[in-house]
Order: sequence, then structure tokens, then C-alpha cells
Amino acid sequence: MFELNTTNLTGKCLISSPFMEDEHFNKTVVYICSHTKDGAIGFIINKKLENISFDDLAAQLPIEHYAGSCPVALHNGGPSEKIRGFVLHSTDYIKSDTVIIDRQIAVSSSIDIITDIAFGTGPKDNLIALGYAGWGPGQLEKEIMNNSWIITTPETELVFRTKDEEKWEAALHKTGISVDQLSFYSGRA
Repeated sequence: MFELNTTNLTGKCLISSPFMEDEHFNKTVVYICSHTKDGAIGFIINKKLENISFDDLAAQLPIEHYAGSCPVALHNGGPSEKIRGFVLHSTDYIKSDTVIIDRQIAVSSSIDIITDIAFGTGPKDNLIALGYAGWGPGQLEKEIMNNSWIITTPETELVFRTKDEEKWEAALHKTGISVDQLSFYSGRA
């Protein structure tokens, strides 16, 4: 019997099934930063915020001498705590609040990283997310067993450099699954 290994999805990406019913996660790719017996936390990495810019964010923070015009996009990280900011980034930038997820990706949430990004001294690769996606104990595993999510191991190219509007299909393609192969029916063989 095939057993799906969902014991630790930290550092993996979840690709929403094309038949995902939750509107928050329609055609999303979620990078999982923490997955334990107590639940999971991740960030949607392919949904830009259209109504707020980096300059808007910087204006709300105490960033001194910032003149504006930073071309960094902000992302909708998920439906929880939408006013909290997080930065997924490359591990070339490590500060005291940084949590290293794997060899290539870390997450920080201090104003220091936003300031450094604003002045061009931040990490080589970064993705700023407002809010996060969270699951309680066993909730994510149940959603996976119900075929709501497809799991893949991401590369930094997918997380940071693939165009947002192409990430969902690129992640799905990486698994070797085409949209045409997916079924409306859930279950296990």
C-alpha cells in the first residue's frame, strides 16, 4: 500500500488542485516554512497585491531617508494576519531574527530587512508577503489526502524568479502532472 509522506513538509511547496474550492487558494503555490505535529505555516508565493506597493509599505514604517521608487512587489501571503509582513529570501542575508528553512531559503520579519531591501542592501532574492497561510494539527494532512494539494520540492528559480502568473503551472509541470490528468474525484488507491 502506498503511504503519502506528509510528516514534514518544511521547505516544500504546495500546489493547489485545479478543483480547490477555497477561494483564498485558487491556483496558488504555497511555500511551507514550518510543518510540525502542531500544524503548518506557509506563504502564497504567486499572488501579487495590486492595491499596495512597496513604497506604500515603506511610508507606513519608520524607514528614514527613503525616497521611494523601489520596484519590489508585495504578495498576498495568505488569509491570516494580513497586516503582518514576512520576507522569504535567499540565505546570503542572515540577521538575528532570520529563520533558515533550508540551504537556499530563509524567512525574516523585522523592519531591518525591509529597510535593507529599500536601500538595495538586502538579500539577493526576496519575496515580501503580507499575511500567511496556516493549518492546525492534522488539517493540512487531511487536505492533502483529499487531493486539495500537490506537493513538490521547489527550486529558488520557482520561488523568486518565475513570473507570478506562471508559477502555478510551472510548479505543476515540475511534478510531471498536467492539468488534463487531474480528476475531480478524490480518494486513495
